[in-house]
Amino acid sequence: MIAVIRANLVNSDHADALMRLMDEYASGPTGGGQPLRAYTRAHLAATLRTRPGAHTLLAVKRDETGEESYVGLLNAFEGFSTFACQPLLNIHDVIVTEPERGRGTGKLLMEAAEALARELGCCKLTLEVLEGNTKAQAAYKSLGYAGYELKPEMGKALFWQKKLTGNN
Repeated sequence: MIAVIRANLVNSDHADALMRLMDEYASGPTGGGQPLRAYTRAHLAATLRTRPGAHTLLAVKRDETGEESYVGLLNAFEGFSTFACQPLLNIHDVIVTEPERGRGTGKLLMEAAEALARELGCCKLTLEVLEGNTKAQAAYKSLGYAGYELKPEMGKALFWQKKLTGNN
């Protein structure tokens, strides 16, 4: 059985799960293929605890003996829609450990994020997904997500970045 809980990153088990799952994802093909930097491993849990509007959800699997393991993670951050004048929730990371993929864990995490967004009074959920990550795209589409556009003739929004030297 899998349950989704809100992480308490003061709890060392939750902080350890955050780092293990983030590092597993970062090391894989859709996460860049490199483990997390030592700085990130040393500081992420503590830094997230200080960020207002940061939310971490953990998928916890309990086996037949009652043993628990963390098999999924979702990090989300509150933002604000100026058009709606309401908060929004941006889903930043969705991670499911390799053996649990395709079993509904990601869907449970996404449903928990939606419940959280509704609780926070958000007008929408947002996320980014790589063009080549077709499995994730199919999962998101099945949950009602679509590319953002105001008017079809203007096209869908693009996600861009500018890296700042010394800050990445």
